[in-house]
Amino acid sequence: MENFIEKLKKLFSVTNVVHTKEKQVFLTVEAEKLPLLLTHLRDYENFTHFAFLTAVDWKEEEKFQLTYMLHNYNSNSDIGIRVFLDRQAPEMVSIHHLWKQVSTYQRELYEMFGIQFPGSPEVEEPMILEGWQEIPPMRREFDTKKYSEETYFPRSGRTTHDPKKHMKKKLYPEWNPILNENEDV
Repeated sequence: MENFIEKLKKLFSVTNVVHTKEKQVFLTVEAEKLPLLLTHLRDYENFTHFAFLTAVDWKEEEKFQLTYMLHNYNSNSDIGIRVFLDRQAPEMVSIHHLWKQVSTYQRELYEMFGIQFPGSPEVEEPMILEGWQEIPPMRREFDTKKYSEETYFPRSGRTTHDPKKHMKKKLYPEWNPILNENEDV
């Protein structure tokens, strides 16, 4: 695996190589080099299975991290390619031409994080959040609790339980909160 990584370093200037398991490695590449690297991995290194594409919001660093995960069936190994995007104008080249299913992931990341993938099929069509008017919900500044409180009103007949006491009662039905009220929950 070390010769393979050295080759990728020379060809694509990959950095931050992290071996997480014996046959799993993550590395970082500049966004401009991603399509060439993925094409090389698919066509020359036999990483033919596109497993997934995901994003992480690094709000404090003003970046989004995209991770493209590929699998090589011959060597039973995985490689994760990380790319960092500017959070203020997140845009990444679409690679849907390499694997058809990538367009679904790109569509989801557009909807949930607001990351643009120009040229990706139906990327701006609603997938889950039809009619959504708020900021993308997976961005860290989106306040889930505030949104829930403003959107979903209390309904009559509903009760709220202290989670610790509720679970203790479910797990230990003989426990009596009235007899043991001074006891730590």
